[in-house]
Amino acid sequence: MTENVLPMPLPGGSLQSYIQAVNRLPYLTQEEELDLSRRFRRDNDIEAVRKLILSHLRVVVSIARGYMGYGLPQADLIQEGNIGLMKAVKRFDPERGVRLVSFAIHWIKAEIHEFIIRNWRLVKVATTKSQRKLFFNLRSLKEGHESLNPDEINHIARSLNVKPEEVSEMETRLYGRDIALEPAGEEDEGIAPIAYLADENAEPMQLLETRQKEKLLGDGLASALASLDERSRRIIEARWLKENESATLHELAAEFNVSAERIRQIEQKAMEKMRSAMTA
Repeated sequence: MTENVLPMPLPGGSLQSYIQAVNRLPYLTQEEELDLSRRFRRDNDIEAVRKLILSHLRVVVSIARGYMGYGLPQADLIQEGNIGLMKAVKRFDPERGVRLVSFAIHWIKAEIHEFIIRNWRLVKVATTKSQRKLFFNLRSLKEGHESLNPDEINHIARSLNVKPEEVSEMETRLYGRDIALEPAGEEDEGIAPIAYLADENAEPMQLLETRQKEKLLGDGLASALASLDERSRRIIEARWLKENESATLHELAAEFNVSAERIRQIEQKAMEKMRSAMTA
């Protein structure tokens, strides 16, 4: 099943016409939904999956409407939500006793969340679980446009089970004013960001040397990792080489069924071995 296109075209090329069209599509009864889902799982019936998707497009429109405060086109939000819907239909098990809409809501929201995170201000404002939680809840929890006071920060932190400093940081990211890169006039030429953001080290030879050093470092790291046993390599990668949240000692202890102190010892020995390998 294709997951990267709208299951039906925009009627007349108009978003409003599309919304009106999907709102006119009939609902499925529970028996019809069950029959279509079984046909798709049993026979890979494309017509069955088409009917399942079409009958739930209005759900995507409704959910996407709730994310219009992030400055992204509604059509794009709906498009991403439709991708989530198609993923949900593909994974839906009709024998679990739940309706497709209940199952699909998670997939629709997840796809829209990912799209917003990728595109909002072209900045990675939420890369951890707690940051994502704050990103999608802080707007609704914050009253007015004034900066949060310490009591409000602590209240939101408790409500979302995050640290107060994370609330403050996310507020700054979400509500910080944009600064013009170029000067507005001659009098601003010396203080506009473009005046001090130039990279003085971006000479061709310096760039080439930097890339060579990075390559050597990367090769050395790969070689050092290869010198470790499988468990030690897994611990180092989980603790130091993950792009987002690193694994904790307790998480790895549960994974390997040992104590957190044992994981720390293995990590320490592995780091020593890697240092030796990279300096040899």
